[in-house]
Amino acid sequence: MNAAVHPSPESTGIPQLDQILGGLFIGDNVIWYDDAGSLAPVFCLNLIEAADRRSQPVIYVSFDRSPKNLMDKLGGLAASPALTVLDGFTYGKGAGADVFLQFYQRRSTEDLSRLICIDRPHRPKPFSDALYETVHAARGDVRLIFESLTGMQELWGGEEHVIRFYSRACPRLYELNTIAYWLIEKAAHTPRLKSSISQIAQVVVDLSVKRGKTFMTIVKAERQATASLNRPLAFLTRETDVRFESQDRASGPYDLGDRLKALRLQQGLSQTELARRVGVTPSTISQIESNFIFPSLPALYRMAEILTTEVSSLLGDSPRKARKVVFSRSEALPARLPGSPSGDLSAWVLTPGKTGLAAEPHLLEIPPKRSLSGHFTHAKAPEIGYVLSGSVRLTIDGITHAAEAGDTVYLGRETPQQWENPGPEPARLLWITIY
Repeated sequence: MNAAVHPSPESTGIPQLDQILGGLFIGDNVIWYDDAGSLAPVFCLNLIEAADRRSQPVIYVSFDRSPKNLMDKLGGLAASPALTVLDGFTYGKGAGADVFLQFYQRRSTEDLSRLICIDRPHRPKPFSDALYETVHAARGDVRLIFESLTGMQELWGGEEHVIRFYSRACPRLYELNTIAYWLIEKAAHTPRLKSSISQIAQVVVDLSVKRGKTFMTIVKAERQATASLNRPLAFLTRETDVRFESQDRASGPYDLGDRLKALRLQQGLSQTELARRVGVTPSTISQIESNFIFPSLPALYRMAEILTTEVSSLLGDSPRKARKVVFSRSEALPARLPGSPSGDLSAWVLTPGKTGLAAEPHLLEIPPKRSLSGHFTHAKAPEIGYVLSGSVRLTIDGITHAAEAGDTVYLGRETPQQWENPGPEPARLLWITIY
């Protein structure tokens, strides 16, 4: 008996999304519910780029953009010989106006062969005929992008026409070995339409914005066994680059917030004080450190100046540049920790703003017979300390814990109310805060 042959997944054009989703499969109809109306296009561009690299045919159906606007949006991909545009805009929302028709008069014969202007896009049947004719004419596994079902509904005069078209098109496109992206503005449709469409689709993805941060949630994935369902995943985009927070955050500009926070804490600055010196609100600093927003260029330079570092250190080393491996003792910089009064604690940061790691090591020294009221950091994060020499006592919720040279202190959610060096010599600790 022959073993079952399992199809190989196809790429979305975004390697990390392929890992999260488990890739796409020929026949998949992918619904993108877009909360803001502007989050899905970057995923479409990556699909087109991936298809262009493999010379796979791409059909882009547009109801909402004029051909000129669409070509500008696609950039260099507009010249791809694998791309065909089905224009439902010019005689749809464009109402056949001369300003849109002139676009065709200025195009070469070769360009026009990849631009199909549908003359009756208001009617589902002429549009469907043009769509299937174009799919049949393409060679290979076709990629389809519908922008958008929302524009289609506005043109066709109601959701019944859209539901009827989609319920017929989805199975047919499945059998025609396509991968189709369908873009939908989530707030523009009734629960009935969304339920009807989601039930038929093979993959459903929800894109949303919460507190200024963008999230992707995979709601349905019929054939992707590895997909993480119903778990919001924060992501950031830059041009066509899509990065998810679960990936390695030790490189690139997307961990700016972590770097800023680490450098600010090293110098004992509160968010309010840094905001005052930069000339922004404390809320702005908080949002930057949470990676909700990026600072303006002047603010970025000002922060680097205040924190005595380079802008490149805030943004992270170039991926092509080798990271520093060894830091000499001369590179350790004195640090003023926010919880330590002057003279009660000496501290040095061992890797000053150069690693991009989500952890910060300090060398701490508590003078002999000295007590510290409270904890020496305000970090709301796990901390680990290794006693290099001497001994210390720390009090947590009325209980005193003693640690001597060679012992390790671990703080999860606990915050010491007091530190003490009872001995006749300085107590030295290697202290690591994990952000």
